[in-house]
Amino acid sequence: MRTPVLYLGWWQRPPLWEVSLEPPRWRGGRTACLCTCTDRAVPGPQRAVPAKYPAIKALMRPDPHLKWTVLGLVLAQLLACWLVRGLAWRWLFFWAYTFGGCVNHSLTLAIHDISHNTAFGTGRAAHNRWLAIFANLPIGLPYAASFKKYHVDHHRYLGGDGLDVDVPTRLEGWLFCTPARKLLWLLLQPFFYSLRPLCVHPKAMTRMEVLNALVQLAANATIFSLWGLKSMVYLLASSILGLGLHPISGHFVAEHYMFLKGHETYSYYGPLNWITFNVGYHMEHHDFPSIPGCNLPLVRKIAPEYYDHLPQHHSWVKVLWDFVFEDSLGPFARVKRVYKLAEDPL
Repeated sequence: MRTPVLYLGWWQRPPLWEVSLEPPRWRGGRTACLCTCTDRAVPGPQRAVPAKYPAIKALMRPDPHLKWTVLGLVLAQLLACWLVRGLAWRWLFFWAYTFGGCVNHSLTLAIHDISHNTAFGTGRAAHNRWLAIFANLPIGLPYAASFKKYHVDHHRYLGGDGLDVDVPTRLEGWLFCTPARKLLWLLLQPFFYSLRPLCVHPKAMTRMEVLNALVQLAANATIFSLWGLKSMVYLLASSILGLGLHPISGHFVAEHYMFLKGHETYSYYGPLNWITFNVGYHMEHHDFPSIPGCNLPLVRKIAPEYYDHLPQHHSWVKVLWDFVFEDSLGPFARVKRVYKLAEDPL
């Protein structure tokens, strides 16, 4: 059961008698989140499109190439580990940003795709979990199992206060509100993205998270023993730099930050989709999360009248530029809503 509650100002819940029935006023990216009295995101075409276009249902099948793409990316990073072991530090960080950052960020998005059981299907969920842990190996830190645990809530409770950990905290919105600070926020995005769930919605550790950590520690120890410190630094730098101020990281901002009032989800139709498992097709993804990334462009092709007229991005670099220099944009430029959850039966 979900009960809508209107949020005003600093994400505080006012007494019932103080709640205005007028729509909340958008005050830009420096003061507060735009809050809504609706208890869920605007309904997408999840029902209308399959009814009108039965071919959409045929796209809801596993991607047989995903596991091989992941294998290729992991092997590419292992080869890079061997190649950089003798490089000067400046060149190591150069390649970590330009090459390793792209590969490791792409692997995090492969993990995103796999979290929807798109590699082997819902009937083989364990295979998907282990493939995600394998894709995690070059990232250097255990990530895959925790991502799966929290990403379910992002789809189920989009923008949910205390539930969707993709929404920045009040402290982030208050602190990172000038161009220089927003630039710093983008640089530190990997740390906020990792630590925010522990502060906003901590959950008990699962068995898969323990296994993920043990496998990752074993892989790190093996790489360090074979190729030394520089190879491990390369992998960690690839993750930190690639998920920080990097062109691909524009998707973090492009997906749900409110560039236009009233629109909380946007798609990106640009060339970087080729190396990011089509994560840019984000409206399509939220409408049909069981469709693998390789098939998301077909959703728009089959049903263009549902997507072509919506606000969209064509450059993640421009998204980052606008986010930093537009006063109306910042960590607070998000839609936030309250979900009252029914208690789980004993």
